[in-house]
Amino acid sequence: MPEIYDGHSTNSFRGAGGGERTKVAVASRDKDVDPVGACVGMKGMRVQSIIRELRGEKIDIIPYSEETVAFAQKALSPAKVTRVQITDPENKKLEVIVEDSQLSLAIGKKGQNVRLASKLIGWDIDIKSEEEKRQEIEEQMTALTAPVTPLTSLAGVGAKTIEKIEAAGITSVEKLAGMTPEQLMEIPGIGEKMVDKIYQAVNRFYEGGTEAAAATGEAAASTETPAQESEAAIVEAAETSEATEAGGSP
Repeated sequence: MPEIYDGHSTNSFRGAGGGERTKVAVASRDKDVDPVGACVGMKGMRVQSIIRELRGEKIDIIPYSEETVAFAQKALSPAKVTRVQITDPENKKLEVIVEDSQLSLAIGKKGQNVRLASKLIGWDIDIKSEEEKRQEIEEQMTALTAPVTPLTSLAGVGAKTIEKIEAAGITSVEKLAGMTPEQLMEIPGIGEKMVDKIYQAVNRFYEGGTEAAAATGEAAASTETPAQESEAAIVEAAETSEATEAGGSP
């Protein structure tokens, strides 16, 4: 295209090719010249001749923009974008929301459309459908309103074990209950026997009712008898032995 080659009517050009499809962004130095129209040509003759030279490779010609959000919307054509949000300016990351029917078109065959768009604008693009975004928001709201029961409410699980579990980022009974045995055994100092004890404690917690178990835990913490202290010492000793078997330090 002469306008791009000599720079007379186009002063900004970016391209991203993938073998089957290419995206090109153009801008004109002359406000009276349509850069996209100049490249496409009358009835698409200019771009069609190039497509033939490239043996059928598709070419998307879009207007270049200094504004990231607008540029991202254009770069994802032919898909229609609902909205674009900059999620991480420092690392250049965008979240793009499209209608459910537009998701496959926005992503493209084998992810080609979003990959070329990302390369063209120089930002990482995370595409989600309206339904996926709605579910994500619902999960976040559920997590905010979900009950949180401290691990100290679990009878039969000593302080040392709780410290190890909390160090791994598990701070509630609800979150602990959703973990698999394999995930628990990845925690330093937690072995197979201790995993069984933890699951037994979690099962007792839910069988006895959340509120009752929590009340029992609080009462035990505030009114510990000598016998209970002895029982706790036995649990701690068992945990220490288990940690040693698992390769952790007592």
